[in-house]
Amino acid sequence: MKAYRVGGCVRDALLGEARRNSGDLDAALETDRDWVVVGATPQQMIELGYRPVGKDFPVFLHPDTHEEYALARTERKTAPGYKGFEPHAAPDVTLEQDLARRDLTINAMALDEDGTLIDPFGGQRDLEAGVLRHVSPAFVEDPVRILRLARFAARFPEFKVAPETADLMRSMVRNGEADALVPERVMQEISRGLMERKPSRMLNVLVSSGLIDRLYAELEDLGPTSAALDRAAQRDLLLPVRFAVLASAARTPRAVADLLGKLRVQQDAAQLARLLVELREQLANAKTSTAIVDVLERADAFRRPERFELLLQAYETASEDSAERFRRALRAAAEVDAGALASLHRNDPGEIPRAVRQARVVAVGGELHGPAGLDQPRD
Repeated sequence: MKAYRVGGCVRDALLGEARRNSGDLDAALETDRDWVVVGATPQQMIELGYRPVGKDFPVFLHPDTHEEYALARTERKTAPGYKGFEPHAAPDVTLEQDLARRDLTINAMALDEDGTLIDPFGGQRDLEAGVLRHVSPAFVEDPVRILRLARFAARFPEFKVAPETADLMRSMVRNGEADALVPERVMQEISRGLMERKPSRMLNVLVSSGLIDRLYAELEDLGPTSAALDRAAQRDLLLPVRFAVLASAARTPRAVADLLGKLRVQQDAAQLARLLVELREQLANAKTSTAIVDVLERADAFRRPERFELLLQAYETASEDSAERFRRALRAAAEVDAGALASLHRNDPGEIPRAVRQARVVAVGGELHGPAGLDQPRD
């Protein structure tokens, strides 16, 4: 029985050590590490105090560090999609066999207990050259790997996709392998990619592979949207805002609804995406106090000011237009005492909404234009 550090912690340690040129690989290792165990059975792991947690294949938590230890395994493709695999974990599965099932060469490296690098597929070479390359032809068996590669392109924007890997991804889309993608897994990878350093690189990979055109053709205006997503990353905006910016590549509310029907989007992000596409023209064109109050009401800004602020962030990022007038307007309109107005019109309850709205329009006009520039409603 022997344990090896594997995957992302090795990749990132090598990358960090190379950037610092410190020569101290072990110091560069992340505290959150993954391990592969060769030569053990599940029963042996349990007897040693490891706690089983894997559902689809044997994974255990270390009794002290709580780090994940997975038994070395191979996989056999049995059905389309990322769940269509039959894992085989046994003491005779070698480390190289386990590494061979991984997606990219930079993720298929291991370190033994002495710190010796095991790199059967040239991952260190590709890491130094800045190349994202598939490990083996088995890459085609899991279409999620297209999304994972796209996410890594966003995380490491200086890396290039190997030409043969780009060709392989295009063939996977063209031959229909990508059609087996499930909404939950797609959204998981897209969400992670949106939160990386340069999300436009993720979109570039998904477009060049043909995946966007085949499965998510609702996303049409990807040129300006790609640039907007990079601005969102630079501003460190929240995921719902970034997703709304992505969804703004859809041209109509119907297209957004169709896109959301293909993904499993969290409610806050879905609502924000719908609002941005429904209201972006009004946001752009609202200059008068009446038009601005219309936007505040349609966006439910008085009841949900936090969501409205996220909407404004998404709009500003997507359009490069300031939305500060809406923030000022909301502050002014929120000062209107709706309760007092209701008391004034208690004998005519139907008049209350009109009176509150008129007072808000007046307050917004005073805030944005001064007393001489009020845009009073004509009722």
